[in-house]
Amino acid sequence: MYKQPGIRSIFIFLLLGLLIPAGLMAQTSPEVHARVDTASIRIGEQVKLRLTATIPAGQFNSTRIGFPIIPDSLEHFEVVSRGSIDTSGDQQLKVLAQTFVLTSFDSGHWEIPAMRFELLKDGTTLSDSLYSAPVGVDVGTVSVDTTKAFRPIKSVQGAPWRFLDYWMEFAGGALLVLILLGIFLYFRTRKKKVPEVFTPTVSPYDLATQQLKTLREEQLWQKGDVKMYYTRLTDILRTYFEHQFGIAALEQTTEELLQNIKPVTKLNQQRDKLRKLLTIADLAKFAKMQPTAEEHEDSMRNAEEILEWTRPKNEAVNGEGIATQEA
Repeated sequence: MYKQPGIRSIFIFLLLGLLIPAGLMAQTSPEVHARVDTASIRIGEQVKLRLTATIPAGQFNSTRIGFPIIPDSLEHFEVVSRGSIDTSGDQQLKVLAQTFVLTSFDSGHWEIPAMRFELLKDGTTLSDSLYSAPVGVDVGTVSVDTTKAFRPIKSVQGAPWRFLDYWMEFAGGALLVLILLGIFLYFRTRKKKVPEVFTPTVSPYDLATQQLKTLREEQLWQKGDVKMYYTRLTDILRTYFEHQFGIAALEQTTEELLQNIKPVTKLNQQRDKLRKLLTIADLAKFAKMQPTAEEHEDSMRNAEEILEWTRPKNEAVNGEGIATQEA
């Protein structure tokens, strides 16, 4: 009665002996597979197709597997996206995998065809390629209850207006109003700067008189610098006219200046003397004419007489020749 267990043990060992070598042989060559994450979808839904290739670790460096190039459209399927090939595994097997996202708009039972993987050995493509098994996917339509009556198409309805839906726009508008109001109040309330008015401590008449005295003492024409003499002489008079009578004399020609002094009665009364002085000065400065010594002195004297004739009434000359205000 002890023979039956012995025979059973021998049979089990023999069976394991046959299976283990077969399993070991399965690990000695590359394998490819194609799987989907679901076997049933509705029209327009997506299904993930995952292609894998397993290679024994010992052959990984010398053997390469070329993954199939799937076009954008398969029969009854469209490729939505395709991932990159990633590598995983351990010291015995290396696994290469790539995931595709597919969709279908045809209802029925469709098969994703077998995929061809190229086998490369030491950089050379081998004639025997590997193929994955076809994968079936059921594509169903949206179920419609035909027992119920058809309903009419509803018209477009507007969403109800709610303040909370537009609170950011209101807040932005209120902030903008506050900013504009702040700018308006700032420019309205700030103190206007009153421009500082420079009040000269020396009157234009005093300044011109002192400058003519200095010019006489420098004796420029006696030293041969005739052009500088007349330049300084006319500048002193023109500056005096600007400060005393508000005439832009420094920017005007001789004829323009003689024309613009007509409204100023006192100055217009000295028109002939001023014309003579300016004419000699222009000839000396621009025509290189050499006036006589008498003309030099006459020009200085005419300038002094013009100043004296147009001297303001509230100024009097003291004993030193300096104008002072009358009491």
